[in-house]
Amino acid sequence: MTNTEKNQSLSRFILLLMTTAIAATAANLYYSQPILPLIADEFNLTHSQLGSIPALTQFGYAFALLFISPLGDSIARRKLIGILSCLLVVACSAAVVAPSLLILLIAVFLIGVSANITQQLIPFAASMVSAKNKGATLGTLMMGLTIGILLSRTLSGFIGEHFGWRSVFIMSALLAAIFGVLLRVFLPTNKPHTDLGYFPLIKSTVSLFVKHKSLQTYTLTGAFWFASFNVLWATLAIYVSDAPFNYNAQQAGLFGVIALAGVIGAKSSGKWVNTLGSKKLVLMVLTLAAIGFAITGVFAGNLIALIIGIILIDFAIFSAQVANQVRVFSIDPSAQSRINGIYMLGYYLGGALGSMAGVKAFAMYQWPGVVVVSIIFILISAVFNAFAKK
Repeated sequence: MTNTEKNQSLSRFILLLMTTAIAATAANLYYSQPILPLIADEFNLTHSQLGSIPALTQFGYAFALLFISPLGDSIARRKLIGILSCLLVVACSAAVVAPSLLILLIAVFLIGVSANITQQLIPFAASMVSAKNKGATLGTLMMGLTIGILLSRTLSGFIGEHFGWRSVFIMSALLAAIFGVLLRVFLPTNKPHTDLGYFPLIKSTVSLFVKHKSLQTYTLTGAFWFASFNVLWATLAIYVSDAPFNYNAQQAGLFGVIALAGVIGAKSSGKWVNTLGSKKLVLMVLTLAAIGFAITGVFAGNLIALIIGIILIDFAIFSAQVANQVRVFSIDPSAQSRINGIYMLGYYLGGALGSMAGVKAFAMYQWPGVVVVSIIFILISAVFNAFAKK
């Protein structure tokens, strides 16, 4: 931690601004999911082609985690966030006017890249608080992330159903511009941790992953539970658009409101991790997630069972993420952007894997296939967590 950061305090206003900016930015990774049927109708796409839209968004995010996140250790984060905000506005604008699937895929890939704003803000905030307060601070930030991820589907579904899917990206561009200005004006400055050039910086990021066995374990643990999460959400809108539900895009988006139980998990787990420890907490909530998936499978086609399952799954996944990030940020405080970048790279590669596997499983075996694939990913995550030291 630099002297500059030691002398800074993370005021309630700055924490609130960071939290809401994370919510608004992270939402871009999921806006497309409820409106996939609308996009399919316009471009006449198959289920497999549809799966490439959320997958490319996740791949863009993963690309930025490896090639942009490390810059947070060598460039003032406020400046870097400003650049990414401009890119996000441009990418969303490109999606608005996309005449074909190819242009849309390029646009959503760049949206994923520019959404790296979230992964600049999280380590920035973590660097400004004591170890004792890190769990609570990350819990608040993850609450913003959770709200952004879950309400993005509700908002996207409503706007897409009433104004068309392109209107969703108009809204996104406007929000990106507003928060870009606010962050530029109010974020504090920070002194970079290193003066390494770009390519040595990227090389050092990979070296950190090789050096720290614990980082490898935490990354694989998170990657596979996030894969299971994306198996669910990449296919949910398609699942409920068919019989017996027959929901439209707006109705499908309302499942995001139901899943706000994840916000409770994200906030509360910041306190639980101090008493239970990350390893134990992660195991407990992964078990809960598996139970949630099983409920939706055993009672397939039942709305109440689907609601209960979604609540359990989201509560569990976001609780696990807070616990995992607390131990990730404890590895090397002087390289938080690079370590967080490599961790989140694995996390969102897992998300992309889950999106593709979920759509494929649904196309071949319908909802039972989705449930089986999700539980397999949860079990793999639990195995890696068993090798964690804490």
